[in-house]
Amino acid sequence: MRTIVLTGASDGIGAAAARRIAAEDSDTRLVLVGRSPEKTRAVAADTGAEYHLADFTRLDEVRALAAALDASCERIDVLANNAGGIFSGPTPTQDGFEKTFQVNHLAPYLLTHLLIDKLVDSHAAVVNTSSIAARLFGHIDLADLENWKDFTPNKAYGDAKLANILFTEGLHDHFHDRGLSSVAFHPGNVATSFASDTTSPLRRIYHGALKRLVLITPEQGGARLLHFIEGKPGQDWRSGQYYGKPGRVGHTNRQAYDPALVRAHWERSAEMLDIQW
Repeated sequence: MRTIVLTGASDGIGAAAARRIAAEDSDTRLVLVGRSPEKTRAVAADTGAEYHLADFTRLDEVRALAAALDASCERIDVLANNAGGIFSGPTPTQDGFEKTFQVNHLAPYLLTHLLIDKLVDSHAAVVNTSSIAARLFGHIDLADLENWKDFTPNKAYGDAKLANILFTEGLHDHFHDRGLSSVAFHPGNVATSFASDTTSPLRRIYHGALKRLVLITPEQGGARLLHFIEGKPGQDWRSGQYYGKPGRVGHTNRQAYDPALVRAHWERSAEMLDIQW
């Protein structure tokens, strides 16, 4: 029986993918992670899945989550790092990091690190939900990774989604020869609560009159996520790559093609969290 751990499962494409997995694959142990107790419990009840609660603005909760998963899961075949969002700011978390950067990048980076031995032993796939925003808005400055100096919601989100792609490449470089596979993908422009609490111009698209014309449904976005969760690395997708849509390696930010930046970003993230791989 495969074990799939899916974060960001309380709403949007995570909840949609969870429902599809439960309906179509009875031979899977599905473990959901969400921030909202009410929403996460509701999706778990709908799918018959196990669940854990974790707020990614609190790294102690990420560490507790990793400990719980390590204790309860004999193996993890897929870790889907799907939690994330765009926020106003810059906003410091209790850990001292900028909220957008922590929720979208540092928290899944830390969670993956804490589970890496189990993931490698399981020859697992790590699926990272990124975004086209990496190409549209991202430009990483190693001296200001968190955008404390020049914060805008779009820039911070684009940088964080670009960080997801760099992390995907770093995982491939460090662990693919030991059996781990990693992939990043754009889920599409999905009609969810995305950008609802920001001043980002994207708010007008996601919650305005254009919504029905330019956005896809959570179910369609969930199907994209499901493609990478259920797909076989080396057959349905290539490890270390970013996909704009299923079956098509996507063109993304040019910084993602700089091996030196991939290494430097990996090392800087580890330093910020005081961890070693």
